[in-house]
Amino acid sequence: MSYRIAFVTSHPIQYQVPVFRRLAAMEGIDLTVLFCMIPNQQQQGDGFGVAFEWDIPLLEGYQYQVLKNIAANPGVTHFKGCDTPDILKVLEEGRYDAVVVNGWVVKSCFQTLYACRKLGIPCIVRGEANILRPRAWYKRLRHRSFIRKYAAYLYIGTSNAEFYRSYGVHSEQLFPALYCIENDRFACSEQKAKAARMQFRKKWNISDNETVFLFSGKLEQKKHPLELINSFHIACNDGCKARLLIVGDGELRTECENLITKYNLPITMTGFLNQSEIADAYYASDCMVLASDYGETWGLVVNEAMACGKPAIVSDQVGCAQDLIEQGVTGAIFSFGDWSALSDLLCEYSTNNANLSRMGKVAQERIQDYSPKAAAQGIFDAVTYVVKQKN
Repeated sequence: MSYRIAFVTSHPIQYQVPVFRRLAAMEGIDLTVLFCMIPNQQQQGDGFGVAFEWDIPLLEGYQYQVLKNIAANPGVTHFKGCDTPDILKVLEEGRYDAVVVNGWVVKSCFQTLYACRKLGIPCIVRGEANILRPRAWYKRLRHRSFIRKYAAYLYIGTSNAEFYRSYGVHSEQLFPALYCIENDRFACSEQKAKAARMQFRKKWNISDNETVFLFSGKLEQKKHPLELINSFHIACNDGCKARLLIVGDGELRTECENLITKYNLPITMTGFLNQSEIADAYYASDCMVLASDYGETWGLVVNEAMACGKPAIVSDQVGCAQDLIEQGVTGAIFSFGDWSALSDLLCEYSTNNANLSRMGKVAQERIQDYSPKAAAQGIFDAVTYVVKQKN
């Protein structure tokens, strides 16, 4: 039996596209991705601190359609930036068996849910919200008003599944579509990894024997780059012999640079790196560090680091911590806000590159379970379930 599926999302996202390609290639699936908009360079760069376009193809390997976005201020980073009331007509004309919607981050997501309910089409959600973030009673009340309206739920990880269960979602409605990247695009042989490490360290004037901790992401408040720099400063004062490599740009860049200059720290800032360059930073480093708060609902940079054979140090508020980090095996977890604990970990991990290499190999093996192929299978299983339930 063949199923006609629509997947509604704000715009082409580099982490979603590999899943679309896998899903489109599956027997029994007729997929159309419905984008609310195709952002220009300025819109794409919102929050990154630089206007850009992704330098890998994102519109190949699957069918797609761009919806009419009537938002006064079109954008993919604010709720009202995607407003597509024609979704009702598009879904009706498409005669879809099921619709998957990417969470509820923009207005179009709610328009999709209510269009599905009006047309009697099962709506499946794949969102990021997790149980880790404390929520006020009125926010939980707001969630309760629409969470149970979906026909099935694709969970990206353990904490995300627990979020749905906290609203009474039954286990048979939950399907794994774990957050993932193209592992193969980041991984390479051990010989090539060593060559890349030497090449890119030379490019950024990093010596061969330095232990390098990597931060990769937007320089924004939820990721706490300033606190990371301060923790690194304390570690250096305690005798830590290491370098911090900061990849990214954003609103806190100037403050980060000022702090680095103030303490004369061994920190290298590369600025924004596009997708074809980002693996360079992973191979030049020894360990990923992500000190984010609850706003980091997953942390796909950890997937990227692990695909390159690197362990990670993350805070306990990072969404992927429970799934990807095993203490002393694939990295370490510290309590968010305990910056002394982070400093201690930086000191500890800087003294044993062999241990970092060992953990990196285990991390690389573990991340293979988080793949576009597995996520596509989870979506297929959810579609099969909701169609059977409807019939």
